[in-house]
Amino acid sequence: MQDFEFNTVARIINGPGSALELEVQCRHLKIERPLLVTDPGLMSIGLIQPILAALEEAGLSALVFDQVREDPPEVTVQAASDLARSGNVDGVIAVGGGSSMDVAKVVAVLLGGSQGLSDIYGVGQVVGGRLPLVLVPTTAGTGSEVTPVAVITTGETTKAGVSSPVLLPDVAVLDAALTFGLPPTITAMTGVDAMVHAIEAYTSRHKKNPLSDNLAVKALTLLSRNIRAAVHDGGNSEARGNMLLGACLAGQAFANAPVGAVHALAYPLGGHYHIPHGLSNSLVLPAVLEFNASHADDLYADLAEVVIGAPIAGSASAKSAALIAALRQLVDDVQLPATLQQARVKESDLEMLATDAMLQQRLLMNNPREVSYEDALAIYKASYRGAA
Repeated sequence: MQDFEFNTVARIINGPGSALELEVQCRHLKIERPLLVTDPGLMSIGLIQPILAALEEAGLSALVFDQVREDPPEVTVQAASDLARSGNVDGVIAVGGGSSMDVAKVVAVLLGGSQGLSDIYGVGQVVGGRLPLVLVPTTAGTGSEVTPVAVITTGETTKAGVSSPVLLPDVAVLDAALTFGLPPTITAMTGVDAMVHAIEAYTSRHKKNPLSDNLAVKALTLLSRNIRAAVHDGGNSEARGNMLLGACLAGQAFANAPVGAVHALAYPLGGHYHIPHGLSNSLVLPAVLEFNASHADDLYADLAEVVIGAPIAGSASAKSAALIAALRQLVDDVQLPATLQQARVKESDLEMLATDAMLQQRLLMNNPREVSYEDALAIYKASYRGAA
């Protein structure tokens, strides 16, 4: 067995209503003046107010930063950091999707050390500590509550990542009740995103390990068997809970066995077309799996029965093909666009997208099969047309 290292969050709390008991985590972490990071949408629908009220009742008055938007830019991180400094906060809580959690991670580092934002981009560049950090996801997708990574938008079409074990929170709180109000489309996109995390972690060329493998399989089981119910019956508490836990387990898996070409090819779609990340993954997933199949048939065969939920006869190649077909059907069942053309991507932009995808070498190196520019372009062309 190859050597490996596995890092994850120190504490995970899973249960309905757990977000209303954040004062317990604050007391444990000696947080008296928390910054709560969220987005204006969650504020407007009233999701955050009960959490704030519970903190207030416990004698903890949170300072609120509620201006996080999707693909948060550096200016947002700076504004949140400035607010936190002015309020002398001693801990950070995020309640929201991946963007809010990413901003909270970076703010906790910036306030807990002496580095600037530009100093911490990259892998292992955080040299100081951070403020105590509690992450509470409101979508079942990114798994950011258990990953050591934050992604920040640095330009019109560019992003940069901060990757360090320091970004792992002290506590991740999984409260499925917070996901009940998610619209079907967001439920579908974030759910597929989590499934991609599990699939790519299981097939990662580097750092694949037994712990990540088991987490990926359990995550994919929970996600594939509950995503349709969560999309079409948003109040289904069992399906919502299973999706949230599945996304968390997938996050633990890919935090230690990194993702590959699906994410590498998805990022340019988000950068140039502002397509939500989960949908970007969904659009290129089948074509990437077809490209990888010659090098990952045995691994895809393992996952086929997990997704389909029944034994499959035949060779590894046949099982791999069945997995891809099942994923195409799932995308259709949850009513997401199936092709780049349906997502209004211009065919004339495919070469540009392929060029940008090749810049994602930190992800492409994890793919089971090496990807050239010509390969990336062929995958985009196949994704533009869809299944033959």
